[in-house]
Amino acid sequence: MLVSVAYSEPAGQIWLHLEVPEGAVVRDAIERSGILQQFPWIDLATQKVGIFGRLVKLDTPLRPGDRVEIYRPIRCDPQTVPRREGSLAEHEAP
Repeated sequence: MLVSVAYSEPAGQIWLHLEVPEGAVVRDAIERSGILQQFPWIDLATQKVGIFGRLVKLDTPLRPGDRVEIYRPIRCDPQTVPRREGSLAEHEAP
């Protein structure tokens, strides 16, 4: 059956289509995709995965057409994120 595996980095994203056997699970698709070799820092023990934006476990069975997504931790630099109006910091006493 045909499924896809997607992973995104700040510099771009990769979205691969591949055939997996009937009965394949999320982990099977990720391993067959070759993404783990391309991005060796992906750690499936700690990173979340999903199908079409819904979190799932690595042993979740796949259906034809599923898009497996590997989510990376969100890292935010407070100096590059614009402040929202009305933020707590704006209301603090001097």
